[in-house]
Amino acid sequence: MLVEGKSYQTVWMEGSSVFLIQQNLLPFEFKIHECKTYWETCMAITDMVVRGAGAIGAAAGYAMAQAFLLSQSKEKSVLIREAKQDIEHTRPTAKNLFYAVDRVYKAGLVSPENAVMEAHKVALEDMESSRSIGKYGSGLFKSKTNVLTHCNAGWLAFVDYGTALAPVYLAKRQGKEVFVYVDETRPRGQGARLTAWELKNDEIPHVIIPDNAAASLMAQKKIDMVIVGADRIAANGDTANKIGTLGRAILAKEFGIPFYVAAPSSTFDLDCPNGKEIPIEERSQDEVLYQTGPDVNGNLVKVMVTSPGSEALNPAFDVTPAKYITGFITEKGIIKPHFQSIRKMMTPLSL
Repeated sequence: MLVEGKSYQTVWMEGSSVFLIQQNLLPFEFKIHECKTYWETCMAITDMVVRGAGAIGAAAGYAMAQAFLLSQSKEKSVLIREAKQDIEHTRPTAKNLFYAVDRVYKAGLVSPENAVMEAHKVALEDMESSRSIGKYGSGLFKSKTNVLTHCNAGWLAFVDYGTALAPVYLAKRQGKEVFVYVDETRPRGQGARLTAWELKNDEIPHVIIPDNAAASLMAQKKIDMVIVGADRIAANGDTANKIGTLGRAILAKEFGIPFYVAAPSSTFDLDCPNGKEIPIEERSQDEVLYQTGPDVNGNLVKVMVTSPGSEALNPAFDVTPAKYITGFITEKGIIKPHFQSIRKMMTPLSL
């Protein structure tokens, strides 16, 4: 993506340092964050400096490579295993994280240089998959389409291009008229802050809506399609995504609106039989109780927006049963949300 005329990836590695777009400062400030050690990269993942399925996976892969590069002691094998566990504990729901860490860990057992090469390969494949998802997904768009999104599954959520927004970007380039309704996505506001920033940057018409406005808009026939991303997809098609996705899927089913999940094959977990087995991350209640934004002087400040003394519950994800999903937009095409289609798509990866 171009930002002020310069091309950026969401995450990349130079030498032994990992560089990330500092997403928790957006849209108010664009800044690059450097992580010099695997532990700093772990903290960046945990604190959501970097977030989104593909970007988390790429960052985790690079963190694993950093651990191999920086572990030179006699206890190297022990330190590497500990590093692997540290990285895997940062965001437990995201399948791409475990997929990337496992690949880089196995490569690193050959040599640290091999670990770095594999991490770069994971990131490159993420970009290529996102590009293909855009190609297949854009075919779903008519000459004029109104789309609802939830959370951010665009360029910022992957190394480049994104999933849910990749078809939007390509449809626009194909000359189609696209309008996006952007769910704000409480509590962190990834829609209002990140998706809206991306769309504005790409000059795509859009409007931010409160999370609870989707039903009314669907009832008024203002929404033609829903496209969301995913953090983990079980073998039967049940899908974990940002909290609130389940509600959008139920509404879409009620109003007869196609509901698509855009995700690369690396997000599918054949070892997870159904949605009940997907671990759901619980995040700090502060994300619900407080909001961050600029004051009159442009300084970012944290402000309480709830009743003082009350506690909050903050599950980061919910699970949408496969029966509510119209189809999965993958880098291999659009597939049906059931076990046979998923198994058939994933078979080449197991050879």
